Amino acid sequence: MSDTKALIEHYYDAFNRADWEAMLACLTDDVAHDLNQGPREQGLDAFRAFLGRMQGSYSEQLQKIVVMASADGLRAAAEYEVHGVYLADDEGLPPAKNQRYVLPGGAFFDIRDGRISRVSNYYNLNDWIAQVTGG
Repeated sequence: MSDTKALIEHYYDAFNRADWEAMLACLTDDVAHDLNQGPREQGLDAFRAFLGRMQGSYSEQLQKIVVMASADGLRAAAEYEVHGVYLADDEGLPPAKNQRYVLPGGAFFDIRDGRISRVSNYYNLNDWIAQVTGG
């Protein structure tokens, strides 16, 4: 359990440093990535492309991160607060004008051979849209 918690904490530390290679090193080659209100993407190349899209449109830091792991270390969950700036338009979303936002988020993980084999991310998209549109 402690190894799994340390893995997830390392993953989020890398995220907060925008160290994408360190994040990718935490993942299995066939990682499944469940996008919030979107499709499942599979593999490191897809995850790398996702990080590129995110980096182009958002600047985010995660705060108040709490990591929980199952006793066998095969599953984990994290809850956090996202502090971000919407930098550039993201397809299908409102126009970006450097709007700031803060919202709760969470993720669920499967762990295999000491690396993350599934990441499922969740946040309230309607809350985010209301914050960036002033609604």
